[in-house]
Amino acid sequence: MIVPKHYENLNVLHENTMPHRAYYMPASKDMGSLVHDREKSDRMELLNGNWKFQFYKSIYDLQEKFYEAGYDTKGFDEIPVPGIWQNYGYDSHQYTNVRYPIPLDPPYVPQENPCGAYVHQFEYKKDSKAPKAYLNFEGVDSCFYVWINGVYVGYSQVAHATSEFDVTDHLKEGTNTLAVLVLKWCDGTYLEDQDKFRMTGIFRDVYLLKRPESVLYDYFTTTSIGENGAEIEIRANFLGESNAAENTKIVIRNHEGNTVATGTFKKCDDENFAYKAVLDITNPVLWNPEQPYLYQVLFLSENEVIIDRIGIREIHCEGSVIYINGVKAKFKGVNRHDTDPITGSAVNMEQIKKDLIMMKQHNFNAVRSSHYPNSPYFYQLCDEYGLFVTAEADNESHGTQTQYLKNSEWENVVEQWNKRIANNPDFIPATMDRTRLCVEREKNRPCIVMWSMGNECGYGCTFEESLKWTKEFDPTRLTTYESAFYQSTDREYDYSNIDVVGRMYPAFSEIDEYMEKNPDKPLLLVEYCHAMGNGPGDLEDYFELIQKYDSLCGGFVWEWCDHAIYKGQAENGKGIYYYGGDHGEEIHDGNFCMDGLVYPDRTPHTGLKEYKNIYRPARVLHYDQETGDMVLHNYMNYVDLKDYIYLIYEVSVDGEVDCVGQIELDESIPAHEEKTIKLPVSIPDSGKCHLKVSYCLKTNTQILHSDESLGFDEILLKNIDGRNQKAIELLAEMNTDNIFTVEECDRYFTIHVGQENTYRFNRLTGLFESITVKGKELLTRPMELNIWRAPTDNDRKIKLEWMNAHYDQSYARAYETSCITKNGKLHILGTLSVSAPTVQKILDVKSEWIITSDGAIQVKMDVKRDLEFPMLPRFGIRLFLNRDFDNVEYYGIGPEESYVDKRRAGSHGKYDANVLEMHEDYLRPQENGSHTDCDYLILKGKENTFAAAGERTFSFNVSPYTQEELTAKRHSYELQPCGSTVVCLDYVQNGIGSNSCGPELSEQYRLDAEQFNFEIKMIIK
Repeated sequence: MIVPKHYENLNVLHENTMPHRAYYMPASKDMGSLVHDREKSDRMELLNGNWKFQFYKSIYDLQEKFYEAGYDTKGFDEIPVPGIWQNYGYDSHQYTNVRYPIPLDPPYVPQENPCGAYVHQFEYKKDSKAPKAYLNFEGVDSCFYVWINGVYVGYSQVAHATSEFDVTDHLKEGTNTLAVLVLKWCDGTYLEDQDKFRMTGIFRDVYLLKRPESVLYDYFTTTSIGENGAEIEIRANFLGESNAAENTKIVIRNHEGNTVATGTFKKCDDENFAYKAVLDITNPVLWNPEQPYLYQVLFLSENEVIIDRIGIREIHCEGSVIYINGVKAKFKGVNRHDTDPITGSAVNMEQIKKDLIMMKQHNFNAVRSSHYPNSPYFYQLCDEYGLFVTAEADNESHGTQTQYLKNSEWENVVEQWNKRIANNPDFIPATMDRTRLCVEREKNRPCIVMWSMGNECGYGCTFEESLKWTKEFDPTRLTTYESAFYQSTDREYDYSNIDVVGRMYPAFSEIDEYMEKNPDKPLLLVEYCHAMGNGPGDLEDYFELIQKYDSLCGGFVWEWCDHAIYKGQAENGKGIYYYGGDHGEEIHDGNFCMDGLVYPDRTPHTGLKEYKNIYRPARVLHYDQETGDMVLHNYMNYVDLKDYIYLIYEVSVDGEVDCVGQIELDESIPAHEEKTIKLPVSIPDSGKCHLKVSYCLKTNTQILHSDESLGFDEILLKNIDGRNQKAIELLAEMNTDNIFTVEECDRYFTIHVGQENTYRFNRLTGLFESITVKGKELLTRPMELNIWRAPTDNDRKIKLEWMNAHYDQSYARAYETSCITKNGKLHILGTLSVSAPTVQKILDVKSEWIITSDGAIQVKMDVKRDLEFPMLPRFGIRLFLNRDFDNVEYYGIGPEESYVDKRRAGSHGKYDANVLEMHEDYLRPQENGSHTDCDYLILKGKENTFAAAGERTFSFNVSPYTQEELTAKRHSYELQPCGSTVVCLDYVQNGIGSNSCGPELSEQYRLDAEQFNFEIKMIIK
């Protein structure tokens, strides 16, 4: 082997790396903050580009010293840096969530450890004013060895952290050769078991910094707010001569570029820093996500200028309530991984910007860097755009939870979880290193309000030590660590340095129980509302709970983006996206990585639109339509609604806009307060009337444009006849001279309605098998009673019960049918059941079909469920119409899909679409595209029209795909249209929830009643 086995040595985490320091970008002069354009610094030499590369399946296959000067790399390939080698055909992708992809044998990794040899040549010219040179790697997975010009430089690990080497003595004028050996696995792999695709390579920027001999090396800026202004304390360490500190001038400028404070460093008595400066700012403008005001701080020395930004803010807890700048904090957050379907974990500034801008556009105010530090400019952008950050260390040993145990009961799993790593003293140095790499580099970012020690490791001495160090080093911020919840009973553990209790996916009852105990620490939902596939469905319920308790400081939805690998376009034009198992890997967790609010290409899921409207800046708490008094509550944390938004209102009648107006808020409505404003409207006597109040941005922000809608409220107005008039029209019977003729046999009732309509009713199923109008058959398959839906990702647990109950194989079976004519209508009475192979009857159904002389079919069903069975996915009627029924009109909640618990993205209205537009193309096919609270549905074909309406509202789906097809296929590009327009008319569907990784579906959204009634009318023309 050509390198020492540092990669299996817990005592060698780094070799020859520089001490931890804050991130900054130096220059020779004032070149601005160098956030969006850091490569413009004249002291930075970016080494990104195409590098020579050779992949080896095993470290033992690498026998030649490729790093030596003059080594011939003609046989090497080329690969982009930054980049992931799996994306370029080397090795293969693997997605796992909890399980390690290697044996659980820390610190050892498989002997056949894949590796990649990188070689890159670059030009270097020594600067007499900046003769020192530092080589920076901002992200390498998993560990790496470095040589320059054939001379060994050093070794480092921790994939998502910066490693810096002093390479001054290794460089020469002119052409230099950089060689890097990257290994797929190291002892750090056991601490990098995050829920993501496992990707390898140099995936973040590589660059040289040129610096003076004597220089500001590290600094820590903190702010405090007093009655007379703000105090800025800056502690620092220097390299080189002792006069470097006294020759460094500090200047603070406001956003307008005016100097507001100046100072110099003086010696101080501090455990971590040798120098300190204290500067005062009078009448400071404070930083918060709604008004992210930043000052510039300049460190000016003879041969170098460092410019950073300061946000003045103060964080503390009073009892179990978090205050930021004296305001009770509510984190409206989301978890975010570095992921892209093409570039993998190698994401650049533009990709990060897109994510953060979309978050702001959808009313988020916080992000958790799950589960590792991001690129430095991620935090700088959060400073600038206005997002609170929970900054997490690169530490997850979740796989220790899945060790083999003879007793696999959950209590014993928790008991044993921490023993191998989290409570193993051998891992204290590695854990401390990861904590310090996170905290030290980003300690100057105002957006960071909380340090997270890591994710899902269990708890033990490693975290006790890390938390203790963090609180001592940075008492200005809060700490959290969710996995402390999982406690072993072998000793008393120290939780005193955890400020905020973190929980993942708690049931509502657990939150209530925590609050009833009058806790002494705030509660944070570090992950909640698992947004996998069609979901989440419980955002509004969590919102109400978060608002109920001051001690519940908010949470972070899991997660921002679906993880997938883009593989090109299918013949049908759809994108091909791979997830776990698609690359042939044996150990994987399927599509559990497809759990974001946006698709891999950042197209929003309906769940993101749901979130945006739930977390709108204001809400109408009450509206009195008699007086026009409307109580408006400000859900922002800092801004006054008067300065932030104006209102657009509209009154709609049966989906048609009756009037529109605009209201400017004349009176102040401070954050967290409410006021009554006047909004009188004229309400028609008839029709379903809604008042929709939209909240529009008043002026441009850095991210948002004026007049953008930030959300809306919808209020049902009362009038004399509040029914949808189009539905009434459809429900009314048209008088005709048609007479009924019925042909009866053991199998069928064949009904002729006048000369044009013929219906065949199957007496064995109790349902219609054929509907013919003017000789044209409208059904391509017999009608069905339908209780199945293609399981959503959030049905992944309950679907096992559903399949065990054979819901997916259920069908209607009639016992008795009779046909009579009464009052000019034909009545078909039936006693039937919904049954399935091997199990008892699921449902008993009493049905009455009423055919009127105009050919309409009305059905009334009394349904009784056998309570031995689980909740139903849905109940309704499924029809297969000719595919030329392609144009859809409906009145209900749209245009986004809507369900009983997932309906806030849409509003009541009259909507038109074609059938394919009604389909939400989740990458793993599943139930989608339902619309709830509907009064009517109309489908128009080339010659015929099919409509449905109800006295009570119903839900429906219209799709080119069957639920069986959606159930069977693993990828959206594999879906095959069935050749029909599939129409599901539902009494209701079961709710969506977030049970893929969250609590069970709330009872109020379950279709689990023992008895219910369903009525609907179908109009055929």
